[in-house]
Amino acid sequence: MNKFTKIGLSALCGSLASISAANAGTMSVAGSAAATWTTLGGQVTGNPIGMTTGLTFTGSGELDGGQTVDLTITHANQDAYSTAGIALTTNSAGTFKLSSAEGSGGIGGYDDNMPTAWEEVWGTGITTNVNLQKGVGSSMNLNWTSPKVLGSKLIIAYAPDNDGTQNANKAVSVSASDAFGAGWDIVLDAGTENGGFNLFVGASETEQTDQNKTQQSLKSLGGDHQEGVVGLKIKLGPVAVGAQVSAERLRTQSVNATSYYANSSFGIAFNVNDDLSVSYSRARHLQAKTKKQNQIPGLHGQPVVLNEYHPKSWMRGESIQVAYTIGGVGLKYAQTEYDNTAYGFDTKTARESRIVQVSLAF
Repeated sequence: MNKFTKIGLSALCGSLASISAANAGTMSVAGSAAATWTTLGGQVTGNPIGMTTGLTFTGSGELDGGQTVDLTITHANQDAYSTAGIALTTNSAGTFKLSSAEGSGGIGGYDDNMPTAWEEVWGTGITTNVNLQKGVGSSMNLNWTSPKVLGSKLIIAYAPDNDGTQNANKAVSVSASDAFGAGWDIVLDAGTENGGFNLFVGASETEQTDQNKTQQSLKSLGGDHQEGVVGLKIKLGPVAVGAQVSAERLRTQSVNATSYYANSSFGIAFNVNDDLSVSYSRARHLQAKTKKQNQIPGLHGQPVVLNEYHPKSWMRGESIQVAYTIGGVGLKYAQTEYDNTAYGFDTKTARESRIVQVSLAF
């Protein structure tokens, strides 16, 4: 009896071992580190030395029939938990993904896809307070990417409550923003197989309610929250050029509140060789507000309330960048200038930055 038990257990263990081997996945880790020296014009620089580190864990496994499942976890700049995504890639029905990455999914991946040697214009050390169109990408979302057909794909993303939160396991966002409801994004990314031509068009709509229970105040909203983006990139040999525009309607009707944002950007990059690239890029941003109220003295000392037009605020920037890479080591430089940062229409402030970065990838 004991002998029979041992034989049975051995056979069972062997069976389990083979199942485990058949369904085993792999996990890899990639790391990066960068050191920067930043000089700011028009403001106090202080200590110019900066550093960032990051780790990315990537897991993959194969299901029956050749379908794959992928896991990506990113720890950016010493964050305990930064972003993550779980993706199922099917043989013929595209890729389904659960994403908690900021700006990932839907139009969030297209806030600025212009060619640059290194960074976006507003990502070079200057505090701009730029508002970018993220759609449902700022919230936990489910998204689907269709199989490519002649270099083109369709992306659809959905968030049950587009409130800008990324939930942990067994957690809910509760009343992070009672004004927002479900949100949908759709993107058409059309191009050629060799990447020489790329046109993308995307739209997002999120349900809104007039009452924000958390703040116990009326939002006074005139409809659903809407965002959109359209852009074009063309690559001719070593030269890549592109332009795009995006917009966002907040539908806010409260006095002196932001009701509209718009962004436009342009970039041209030149790959001198496999190691060296240079670029020039420009960006412009608009902010529109509802009418503001002012009080002036009236008859018998009674104040009179006047609704006054609120002019659009704007800011704009341009950046020249150079990137040189040797294996896993990169040397990068950016010189950027911005006008009217933080939509400072009245102050007309100008900011400049010069950044040198040495980066490592391993």
